[in-house]
Amino acid sequence: MLQEESDLSLTIAQIVQKLKGSNLYAQLERQAWACLQRPEIRLESLKEDIKEFFKISGWEKKLQNAVYSELNVYPLPNHPAVPPEHLKEPLVYMRKAQRPVGEQKELLNKWNEMGTDEPDLSLFRPVYAPKDFLEVLINLRNPNYENGDSLSFRTHLGLIQVPLKVKDIPELKECFVELGLNTGQLGIDDSTQVPPELFENEHVRIGQKVLAQQDSAAAQQYIRQGSPTALRAELWALILNISSQPEDILYYEQLKTNVIQHDLLVDSLIYKDVKLTASNDDYYFVFEDYLYQVLLCFSRDTSVLGHFAYNSASPPKSYIRGKLGLEEYAVFYPPNGVIPFHGFSMYVAPLCFLYHEPYKLYQIFREMYVRFFFRLHSISSHPSGIVSLCLLFESLLQTYLPQLFYHLREIGAQPLRISFKWMVRAFSGYLATDQLLLLWDRILGYNSLEILAVLAAAVFAFRAVNLMEVTSLAAAEAVLADLSTLKVMPLLQIFLFATVT
Repeated sequence: MLQEESDLSLTIAQIVQKLKGSNLYAQLERQAWACLQRPEIRLESLKEDIKEFFKISGWEKKLQNAVYSELNVYPLPNHPAVPPEHLKEPLVYMRKAQRPVGEQKELLNKWNEMGTDEPDLSLFRPVYAPKDFLEVLINLRNPNYENGDSLSFRTHLGLIQVPLKVKDIPELKECFVELGLNTGQLGIDDSTQVPPELFENEHVRIGQKVLAQQDSAAAQQYIRQGSPTALRAELWALILNISSQPEDILYYEQLKTNVIQHDLLVDSLIYKDVKLTASNDDYYFVFEDYLYQVLLCFSRDTSVLGHFAYNSASPPKSYIRGKLGLEEYAVFYPPNGVIPFHGFSMYVAPLCFLYHEPYKLYQIFREMYVRFFFRLHSISSHPSGIVSLCLLFESLLQTYLPQLFYHLREIGAQPLRISFKWMVRAFSGYLATDQLLLLWDRILGYNSLEILAVLAAAVFAFRAVNLMEVTSLAAAEAVLADLSTLKVMPLLQIFLFATVT
């Protein structure tokens, strides 16, 4: 009990410290001073009167949303005696798998040799692609389990060989209970419970009420059943606690100025990635300019460095010319600490359908990245981390579709080699946009990326008959080459609640 109280006190202290440096704290201070001039504020009941003023004026709700937002981002409380590196990632072998400082320096030196003032993009290739990252994950090992100490993991025949705890179907059913067959869903056209149009009309009405209340927690719960198209942009902004203030717009303009004034080598990687991915996509090519604006600003945004407090990785460093190896002359490079990989721009592209002001689009993407997307290309033991998602996907297939799993494994078509690229990009560029947004609704609603692994397994289940007939990896890839006609919610419901027991 005392430990729980200590943990709670630590969490409160962390959140208070974070909020003290925010714009909201400054606004609350100004409002508190201003309300002292009001006649209903009395000296003898000053504290209670100010609290009541904040409640009536809506500032209390804004503070609640900010606290709720921080609780969704920060890891579970830890004792102060725990070393900082253990807060970021508790498993030693996971920490060791991060890129060593020496390799970071070597990689940076290679970049410097490639750079020119106006680089020919043909000379650039992505720093790494999903398939390269998968090879790193496949080679992860926990030395404590080399001799098969874990009975529960000994029979796992997938590519991922680290014994992390992942959910089974009963646990997933409990976690995603609102996706059940008897619960109304946006994205389901043939519900047997309530006619879809009646459910949608009522759902819109409730959504409008949630928005009127401006309650982040209520919005997060509501969106688990999907968001109406017309309300999605506002609901996501509310859940992510984004309300574009003048200072937010000014901050974006400052980033834009930095892009104009300073040319960075990483810019070429961004241009190359957009050209190779979004520019060739039937849905997203029209947003090419937006993608450049957002990603170039993102690369220069030092506030993004804050997420490394709970990211198992560490930002890469560079050194001022002539001062190589001297830590006092080290700087983070890129300034945001994030090196874009092949497909990175696809994290932004779907958001362009929802937000048309660049500064708002930028804010939403940045928050989506520091809450969710960074976990898809960072090595960690987090339940929403890419290692756990890969293991969850393989465990679901091996346990609930064993014939399919063993068949594909026998012909050299390990399922993860096909599904990995879907999960690492959160299915962006693979699903039709309306279906992708329904999927991302649930990521926000459940504050979890585990649904990506469930959907990947559901896709294999849906195409199981065809996959049982293939005799090679290339043939299996051909069966699963086009996901653009798939309907996300029926697949998830059937896999979790109908065919699998």
